[in-house]
Amino acid sequence: MHHLSSAELSPLARVVQSAAFPGLLLIACAGLSMAIANSPWSAGWNHLWHTELAFQLGGATVSHSLAHWINDGLMVLFFFFVGLEIKHEVLDGQLRSFRQAALPIAAALGGMVVPAGLYMLAVSFDGAPAARVGWGIPMATDIAFALGILALLGNRVPPALKVFLASLAIADDLGAVLVIAVFYTEQIAWGFLAAGGGVVVLSWLCNQLGVRRTWPYVVFGLALWALFLSSGVHATIAGVLLALTVPARRALDEAWFARRSRELITEFERVGKPDELTHTEQLHVLHELQRHAADVQAPLQRMVHGLHPLIAHFVVPVFALANAGVDLRGTLGDAIAHPAAHGVFVGLVVGKPLGVLAVTFLAQRILRAPLPDGCTWRHVHGVAWLAGIGFTMSLFIDGLAFRNDPAAFAAAKAAILAASLLTAITGFLVLRGAPPAKEGA
Repeated sequence: MHHLSSAELSPLARVVQSAAFPGLLLIACAGLSMAIANSPWSAGWNHLWHTELAFQLGGATVSHSLAHWINDGLMVLFFFFVGLEIKHEVLDGQLRSFRQAALPIAAALGGMVVPAGLYMLAVSFDGAPAARVGWGIPMATDIAFALGILALLGNRVPPALKVFLASLAIADDLGAVLVIAVFYTEQIAWGFLAAGGGVVVLSWLCNQLGVRRTWPYVVFGLALWALFLSSGVHATIAGVLLALTVPARRALDEAWFARRSRELITEFERVGKPDELTHTEQLHVLHELQRHAADVQAPLQRMVHGLHPLIAHFVVPVFALANAGVDLRGTLGDAIAHPAAHGVFVGLVVGKPLGVLAVTFLAQRILRAPLPDGCTWRHVHGVAWLAGIGFTMSLFIDGLAFRNDPAAFAAAKAAILAASLLTAITGFLVLRGAPPAKEGA
């Protein structure tokens, strides 16, 4: 048996394993949700997401709609993954030094402050003070969608540009998480919140004591999610907080692992037999080798590797199915006329590109921070447009900001979808016109 190379994989397998697939799947799910929401089956589709699902544990019963379980349950995994990526980038990635972090952080700040400011300006001009709560909606960037567009461009974009966009989006996500925690939290049950804080401390202590197994952090995560769900602070914040306590350093010595692995491989060959069956002695050696291979990876690395397919291929697409559908039949005029739609559209289509590009330019001039390797200002211009793809995070914040205002919620959702589509197409066209990246750039 041998592992198939990419050339030997079927066309379908190559597509699924490609960097562009998560973005394409997200687009497909959003398009399907929109199509069904505007079809004769819209009533049944809407009813599906409002179906109550109940779970009973002992004498306690918890019942919520399917959409609620997705937005407050599945999305905790998404935010946990975001937290892991943030920690990785800060400790060992593009955000670990001031010189590396300066441009993406500056771009993220510009891409948050300018859209929020333009949103407030737009709704104030419309004379709609009630819509001001949606200022956080155009601040976010959908990393899967944006990186999917970059992947479609192939060698038109330098590899360093993908790192720059990912770092920008991760810094952007951190800002969005803080906004959700501080500004979109309603009444707080301090007892539950204090208990959640205790769980975070316990998880951190396990890290400090050298616990490198994954399961304790899974247990802490479930407890933290339940406590935050009851505290009034959005449960997705629990995912980020827990991620920051997950160990990023491995417990196994690298030199010892290399030496022990060679010994085990030699042992595997020694006890081997000419037949193709793996016998007991070989299995024992393989299991020990697998255990050492797992131990040489920090829990953070194992979790990122294990969660990425689940997040990219299931959690985010399911969120899009549940949240992207908006019935525009007979209400499109109302949605276009709503101040919330004006603010979101101006924030994403004007504020995001302008904020990212202008603040990156200022940071580059003032701090003398270099552009990513092989990149020109045309590349940064294209990324500035791609940063306007709010989609997943924008839809999520829309649900928090206008949870009690269905008209504003629907209008903002329509604007998010229209703005994300427009900025994606514009960013793609800007980058497609750039010369191909040089080899090794």
